[in-house]
Formats: sequence, C-alpha cells, structure tokens
Amino acid sequence: MTSLSISSFSLPSKLNLTRSSTSSPFNGVRISHLCPTRRPGVSSSRASSVAMMAKRDEELKEIRGKSTEELNEEIVDLKGELFMLRLQRSARNEFKSSEFRRMSKRRERELEEGINKRLSRKLDLKWKKSIVPRPPPSLKKLQEEEAAAEAKEAA
Repeated sequence: MTSLSISSFSLPSKLNLTRSSTSSPFNGVRISHLCPTRRPGVSSSRASSVAMMAKRDEELKEIRGKSTEELNEEIVDLKGELFMLRLQRSARNEFKSSEFRRMSKRRERELEEGINKRLSRKLDLKWKKSIVPRPPPSLKKLQEEEAAAEAKEAA
C-alpha cells in the first residue's frame, strides 16, 4: 500500500486565488495529438465557394442585361421587402436573419449597376425623388390571401 505524505501536497497560494476565473492551475489532459481529427469541411467549402461565385456571375450578367426601369422596379421591391423584415424583427415575429444579408447584397448590386448606367448625380437625385413608395410583393401577396379568405367567409 502506498502512503501519501502531507508534505508533498500543497495548497494554492493567495496569488493563485486572485487570478481570473479563466486561468486555472489545472490545464486538463490534452490528447488531441494522440487522435487527430479530420476536417471534412475544408474541401467542401472550396467547392461551394466556386459554385457561389458562378452563381454570382450569372446574377451579375442578369443585372447588366436589365434596363434602368427594371432595375428601379426591383430596387424599390427589395427595399420594401427589407422594410417588412425590419417590421417582423421589431414585432419579434419569426424571420430568417440571413434574408437581411441576402436582400441587402442584392439591392446594393442592383443599385451599383443602375447608378453606373446613369451618367450623373443630378440624374440620380432626380431618380431618387421620382420613386413612389409602394408595398413589397410579399405584402401584396399576403393582402390578396387575406382578401380571398374574407371573401370566403362572407360567401
């Protein structure tokens, strides 16, 4: 039988107790070098980034092919959709936070392409003043569904 001597056991000093809670005298057992882990996400992320870039190139080609009026219409629609998402967030309704980033990027791409087509800031200011606010397509669709439901109830 082995015996434990008290002299070999030491209590932590006051200096060790005053250290932050994140630092600990016990660092744990490190076995990561014994069983290395493979990272399967590295190769798949490269493939997905290539697909994303190809998709973005297609989207940019579509944007470049549109007329200024079509770009204006889409920008107004996207701004309305972003406004609806902000309303949902403020009302604490369920929404996908990734939609903000996706719509913002798309709006900015279309705005950038549209502004490049317009030659001066004067025309750009005129364009901004000419925008008539209207409900976004998703809200129009929701209103149509509500109207159809009310018509069914009334009938």
